[in-house]
Amino acid sequence: MAEPKHQIRALYTASTVTVYQAYGPEIGFPAARDGRFPAAWQRDRMTWIKPSFLWMMYRCGWGSKDGQETVLAIEITREGFEWALEHACLAHYEHGLHSDRATWKRQLKRAPARVQWDPERDLHLQPLPHRSLQLGLTGEAAHRYADEWMISITDITALAHTIHHHVRDGDLTAARRLLPAEHSYPVPEGGLDHLHR
Repeated sequence: MAEPKHQIRALYTASTVTVYQAYGPEIGFPAARDGRFPAAWQRDRMTWIKPSFLWMMYRCGWGSKDGQETVLAIEITREGFEWALEHACLAHYEHGLHSDRATWKRQLKRAPARVQWDPERDLHLQPLPHRSLQLGLTGEAAHRYADEWMISITDITALAHTIHHHVRDGDLTAARRLLPAEHSYPVPEGGLDHLHR
């Protein structure tokens, strides 16, 4: 059966969902050590979280890109994650979803979260037909994320490097065994209708 085009796939429990971010060591190391972002982390800027491990690997080059050398797995409350989805606006105008461009622009300006759907990636970081969620948090959402939603922060840079090593060696079975167990996230019925057609 074909994958739904828009689907949130994530590692989650009954109360939490894991998202990924990558930072330079000056933010990544203290965040993992202390379980919260250091003062250097700018909470008034847009911050993007990704439930897809492989999309994060595509974005940060397996933890090799400048300023993204430290890969973090951040466990947050499902309540917070779903609040962000509920209050999000699609990052681009889509005819048929938004009544007109001006209305969409007003919604985007007011929304504390925004959503992009980008092609999911395989182990070679090549695009797949279905889309992966990127969730941008700003204003109230970024503050809630940093101060209320976070349960734990884990440095998974070594895991990223190990999986990448297996992929480079052509051992995709070993690489797959180490991937986080991501499954379709149970969004309430109609919970994503405002975020895609």
